[in-house]
Amino acid sequence: MATTPLRVYGGVTGSDRQAERRALFIEAGLELLGSPDGDPSLTVRGVCRQAGLADRYFYESFTDRDELATAVYDHVVNEIATTALDAVTVVEEPERKVRSGLTTIVRLIADDPRRGRLLFSPFLAGTPLAHRRAESTRLFTQLLGTQARQVYGVQGGARLKLLSSFLVGGLAQTLTAWLDGGLNASDSEIVEWCSEIFLATSDFPQ
Repeated sequence: MATTPLRVYGGVTGSDRQAERRALFIEAGLELLGSPDGDPSLTVRGVCRQAGLADRYFYESFTDRDELATAVYDHVVNEIATTALDAVTVVEEPERKVRSGLTTIVRLIADDPRRGRLLFSPFLAGTPLAHRRAESTRLFTQLLGTQARQVYGVQGGARLKLLSSFLVGGLAQTLTAWLDGGLNASDSEIVEWCSEIFLATSDFPQ
């Protein structure tokens, strides 16, 4: 059966309107999942109410709530990874690369704490996002390892994987404590202290 073409209304194509509705659902999902207490249930009805859209529009983009939760998580991870990588790429000096990357990550989370709570909140540990968290940890570990090889000439291997995993995991725990109020520090202090740790490991034996 041939599919019905999406019409143009007010100069906006049907596909554009669908993309806009999907973005509204992503934002609604982030608002619910990234709330201080988290909302691992993430019901379709609740998301539709938050987005201000009928449930029929939900199913044009997502099969169920788990697919939406995954899309929200991937959106945040891709935003952080892409923005941080761009910030690192435009500077040359190794020290500036470290500080630029960390500044970008910390500011993205400070500007919108929902991002950090989505990535780190224990309320979501038992949800389908647990698998996504493991994958995102591997992604950031690989990105850090790649930068270490390119900038410092560090050879790949078990030591590099250990160091990358240690730094990524440590940064995650630090940001978790910071978001929870257990670490009393400003944005700039977090960047400065973490940068010192990252830079101190640049001569980690290979």
